[in-house]
Amino acid sequence: MQHRGADGGPVAAGLVLLADERGWGAAGMGWIASAFSVGAAAAALLLAVRARVPRAGPAMSGALFITAVGAVALGHARSLPYAVAFGALIGLTSGITAAVTGALVQTETDPRYLGRVTSVTTLCALGLAPVFFPVAGVTVAVWGAAMFFTVCGGICLLAAVFGVAVPVLRRAELQKPGAEPAPSASASPPESASPPAPAPPPESASTSESASAER
Repeated sequence: MQHRGADGGPVAAGLVLLADERGWGAAGMGWIASAFSVGAAAAALLLAVRARVPRAGPAMSGALFITAVGAVALGHARSLPYAVAFGALIGLTSGITAAVTGALVQTETDPRYLGRVTSVTTLCALGLAPVFFPVAGVTVAVWGAAMFFTVCGGICLLAAVFGVAVPVLRRAELQKPGAEPAPSASASPPESASPPAPAPPPESASTSESASAER
């Protein structure tokens, strides 16, 4: 949800069905989708101006929690203005989540595995979306649009709780601009101290006898 917003994926299908269920029509769906985009653009502008997010882990979890609340509120909104407001809120917080998550993945992943990790995240964000289109349609048809967005909010809430419960994510930080990257755990250990030089060989017997003769 936080990666694609209202421009694609199951959430877009949910918005269409929500607008149809509430009687807002295509115009209402367009207003909500525009609010999503405006919120996401505001998030991008905010992060571009601020340049650094302090306590990135808790900030990501907090944004996910607000996204969860906004999703549930959107599904239960009975008037279009409220739905547009909640759409803008979700766009803002999901935009922050996506940007911070992407930055953490890029900076914390070992460079040797960055391509693989990026492939997996892209697959989860984009490749699996078509699988959930039928799920969105069946959920709305059987239980209504409110239930669909409640499930979306529950998923975001679980992600927020996971981010708080896992110590690595809770303590995650983005480096300051110009800061030296922290050494990764897989980095090769420093070279051990050179072994001491071998002791010189003992003098031979002939050398000792020559020294005695000279005396």
